[in-house]
Amino acid sequence: MSDCVFCKIINKEIPSTVVYEDERVIAFKDIQPAAPTHILVIPKRHINNIADPNLLQDGLATDLMKAIQTVTQELGLRENGFRVVVNCGRDALESVHHLHFHVLAGRSMSWPPG
Repeated sequence: MSDCVFCKIINKEIPSTVVYEDERVIAFKDIQPAAPTHILVIPKRHINNIADPNLLQDGLATDLMKAIQTVTQELGLRENGFRVVVNCGRDALESVHHLHFHVLAGRSMSWPPG
């Protein structure tokens, strides 16, 4: 999608600090971090959100989970823990309509999150 900010990041039209990339997934630092470590993990193929049935094609969901596992291992986030958040729709405050997983770490989290 030509107006999607994440598609522009994938296409290198907008700079980002990439921490992981493979053929199908890219992970980069969030420019407005909500925690000391705040990484966004997204598919390179435009998927609207986690409810999009296209997410379940061709093992893409598995690739995204593997990328999250790799990022959290490489950044040393596993010892103290991390949170993964996915927003879907207006009530969840989804602001970019391209599926993205927030990986948050580096501080104690509160509950409930909303």
